Amino acid sequence: MQLIAPDILNEARGLTGAMTGTICVLGVALWFFGWRWHRFWVVAGITLSAGLIGLNAGRAGGTQVMAVGILLAVGAGLMALELAKVLAFLAGGCGAWLAVQWVFPQAQELWAVFLSGGLFGLLMYRLWTMLLTSLMGVLLASHAGLLLVEQFWSVDMVAWVSAHVPALNGVAVGLTVLGILLQAISAPEESTTTEASAQSAEDPKPVEVTPPPAKKPLRWWKRILKSRKTA
Repeated sequence: MQLIAPDILNEARGLTGAMTGTICVLGVALWFFGWRWHRFWVVAGITLSAGLIGLNAGRAGGTQVMAVGILLAVGAGLMALELAKVLAFLAGGCGAWLAVQWVFPQAQELWAVFLSGGLFGLLMYRLWTMLLTSLMGVLLASHAGLLLVEQFWSVDMVAWVSAHVPALNGVAVGLTVLGILLQAISAPEESTTTEASAQSAEDPKPVEVTPPPAKKPLRWWKRILKSRKTA
């Protein structure tokens, strides 16, 4: 298994430096801010994927390509947060399926593995989201960074990657684990934030009441005049 694929590098050689740099920055942001911005990533990813699927379907069916793509993208974007749990179940099931099939090629009853992985993906939704965003960020930033090195220093990165596959796989796995730890440290705790907002809603800030100014004591002659008037 090659996490840094030479075929992808060979196909992406035609990208401009600006596009490659943008992909690299996007990968780093996805690697570091995966869980903090996970709602944005989910909505943007599902909307873009649905738009591309709609464009391909419209082109194949001979209908209005742009209309189908836009409508499907808008509909998927509105349902993105609800579809996130379904995608987490499918991603967890497929990941468990591929992992077991890779380790045990002769394994049977893989449907149970798929269901177990899907349930694990739902129960550990936060960890699974961190894992996917960190891995995708590492892959995007690694491929784009290698292409930038090839463009600026004229090095054949395809041949270099083909010769160092095990080392690059280890580096990618290590960076993925590091990304999960950084996301867990930098992301705010949802329970703490929810409790703080609920407590602030239940206990409103008290209104400060300023006491009236104290009266100045009367002079001694004014006291004598006041006592004579009362007498």
